[in-house]
Amino acid sequence: MPENMYDAIVVGSGISGGWAAKELTEKGLKTIMLERGKNIEHVKDYVNANKHPWDFPHRDRKTQQMIADYPVLNRDYPLNESTFGFWANEKESPYTEVKRFDWFRGYQVGGRSLTWGRQSYRHAPIDFEANAKDGFGVDWPIRYNDLAPWYSYAEKFAGINGNKDGWPYLPDGEYLPAMEMNVVEKDVAARIKAHFKGTRLMTIGRSANLTAPHNNRTACQYRNLCWRGCPFGAYFSTQSATLPAAMATGKLTLRPMSIVTKVLYDKDTKKATGVEIVDAETKKTYQYFAKVVFLCASAMNSTWVLMNSATDIWPDGMGSSSGELGHNLMDHHFRAGAGGQVDGFDDKYYFGRRPNGVYVPRYRNVPGQPARNYLRGFGYQGGANRDGWSRDVAELNIGADFKAALSEPGTWSIGITGFGEILPYHSNRIYLDKTKQDKWGLPILAVDAEIKENEKNMRIDMMNDAAEMLEAAGVKNVNTYDAGYWMAMGIHEMGTARMGKDPKTSVLNGNNQVWDAQNVFVTDGACMTSASCVNPSLTYMALTARAVNFAVEALKKGNL
Repeated sequence: MPENMYDAIVVGSGISGGWAAKELTEKGLKTIMLERGKNIEHVKDYVNANKHPWDFPHRDRKTQQMIADYPVLNRDYPLNESTFGFWANEKESPYTEVKRFDWFRGYQVGGRSLTWGRQSYRHAPIDFEANAKDGFGVDWPIRYNDLAPWYSYAEKFAGINGNKDGWPYLPDGEYLPAMEMNVVEKDVAARIKAHFKGTRLMTIGRSANLTAPHNNRTACQYRNLCWRGCPFGAYFSTQSATLPAAMATGKLTLRPMSIVTKVLYDKDTKKATGVEIVDAETKKTYQYFAKVVFLCASAMNSTWVLMNSATDIWPDGMGSSSGELGHNLMDHHFRAGAGGQVDGFDDKYYFGRRPNGVYVPRYRNVPGQPARNYLRGFGYQGGANRDGWSRDVAELNIGADFKAALSEPGTWSIGITGFGEILPYHSNRIYLDKTKQDKWGLPILAVDAEIKENEKNMRIDMMNDAAEMLEAAGVKNVNTYDAGYWMAMGIHEMGTARMGKDPKTSVLNGNNQVWDAQNVFVTDGACMTSASCVNPSLTYMALTARAVNFAVEALKKGNL
């Protein structure tokens, strides 16, 4: 087999790409995984993993140079010294904001699997049925039962800790022992359950942090420094889990610094033949050929590749025949909720720095509950803790009294913030801005997306319901807040190449195949038909494993 010939090509090395590489190679396919960014080696390249705050030149703050070079990243929390280098270079890879869009990208081996929040929830049956039920968007081509065994498969390998709560709108899964809620969270949870007579639940989050040794990986050390890269391999990432598994087969080639510019297409066979890349360092062009192509470059970048592909056949790119390519962009809106103080626990504390929080699953617009003035729903994430030392810096006290004050923990506080579903609006879209180019002379994306009345109405409930629950639990001095939200702040970009039942209204079929070229699969956030209100990464894992299984079986039967 020539050097540039493979059985399968995987574009992107984040959560979806890592899973595709693992599944394809374990099923015997010679595979190349192409990553546009630099290589990050497990442990060795987590250069900040063990640093103390005083080890950073600017105490882990952002510098004026960082602010100048990363104006988008500067809009929110990701710009700091500890994760610097894990985010895309904004000058080299610009994009056009028709409306404000906070796109936080990870261009390196592992992608954002190195920096994700690790919250891992299944979509519920009502999430797969929502579009058909309320008529917004197109119907999912699959249902929960189609994906349930693949959720289990992904959970067992990834190592998800959690509690089986029996909540109808948050399906239980295959879990390692749950992390523990602290004493205040347990008390608040019990009071919420009693006050709302079991119609609302506060539980511990389900996260991809190991609570026991698993698959040759070490259990979590409760440092809560996950996004610097975990040298213990205690949270799920490409580097800790899927890449070692794929490499162990001897069938994976990893090529970093490889920007995939298009899928190559044969109009006679109506199949893809491979991909073309630009070497990010030399700017030379290369081609790689394979029987199947998996696009896992992240929601918007996978769609960008499709838009650049086979334009002699489809002027707007491969997958554009439905008119839906680039449309229906979604995220999760958040930064609205409530918080307050908790009395009566001044003699209690907690263990370590738990890299997880509490979760309140969706309870709005579900069967048996009154309808609200918006579609879909939201959940909450949050937690309780004790104030830090900064409370005692009033007037910058000095001397023995100041030191004594710092030795005592502060008062308890608790807060929860809502994460809400954004509807798949056709008008929320991305498209090629051919008037501008990136460092490599490639057209960039333009983004035109916003939340609308439905989400704005939901945010009112996200605030008021949070306050209602906390006050019912005896929390004092409760304050609501809406800190404002702009699209992509949730870092959960979805849609733009949605799955569906009809090639006239969707880009992909129920097996994640591009209708226009059925040996091309898209299994990252681009494929999502609706967003639910839960973190989506576990769904990407399950969809990817399912699609690879289908692809390999189809290859065996000669159907691809």
